[in-house]
Amino acid sequence: MNELPAEQTWLVLVELLTDLKKKGTEIPKEVTKNIQMAKTTINFYKVDPTDPERQVEVARINEFLTKIQNTLMNLADGIGEEYSSQWMNKLLKASRGEVVYPQKKTDSKFVVGAPSGFSMIRVNFKAPLSEDRVQEIAEYHNVIIEFDEDDLISVYGDKENLKKVFKNFHRSLKNS
Repeated sequence: MNELPAEQTWLVLVELLTDLKKKGTEIPKEVTKNIQMAKTTINFYKVDPTDPERQVEVARINEFLTKIQNTLMNLADGIGEEYSSQWMNKLLKASRGEVVYPQKKTDSKFVVGAPSGFSMIRVNFKAPLSEDRVQEIAEYHNVIIEFDEDDLISVYGDKENLKKVFKNFHRSLKNS
């Protein structure tokens, strides 16, 4: 399937979030959660965009992306007008369907849309881990977690954060 403007917007927002963090900006926790929900919803929609049940998700995708964009652009404004303007230009290109960040093309159904510059791990648990606990670990270590199944997740983020998340999951499973 071709690139969706929503996917490109999502990629730009992930890059903006990453850049803001590198600049020492504190990111509200709901942004990380909304980034995860947006990606999950986009992937759900992409399975079959002609399915009426999936078409209703377009509004949710746009809602998530708008909330994320508003928050991150307000934070970008605090850094400077030129900085903010650069990111707004990328977002405008993405909204027109232009490819701002090319995604790796893969035939694997497991690695869908890993953001550029991010590493990814897949974790397969012997027993399902509480979704709340997984979300808590994701927010603490600033990674994006996507549930593939109850006992299988994909985790996106910086390599160092992924190592910490993996150790944290291991500890959580030993304690349960």
